[in-house]
Amino acid sequence: MFEKIRDLIVEEVGVDADQVTMDASFKNDLNIDSLDLFEMVMTLEEEFDVEIPSEDLENIDTVGDLINYIENHQD
Repeated sequence: MFEKIRDLIVEEVGVDADQVTMDASFKNDLNIDSLDLFEMVMTLEEEFDVEIPSEDLENIDTVGDLINYIENHQD
């Protein structure tokens, strides 16, 4: 799952694949602003058939947090 999400992040926001690690912070390490994050999450929701409400998104800081959330909330 990490590789698929990494590739999606690279494609959606244009960061280098080497920067996308499990511990990478969307805001601090990848410089992804809230609009980019929102757009990326919309794509992830479709790709993984999961809904990520905004209040949950506020608690997702790293790529690892996002992967754990998706794994725990997939239908």
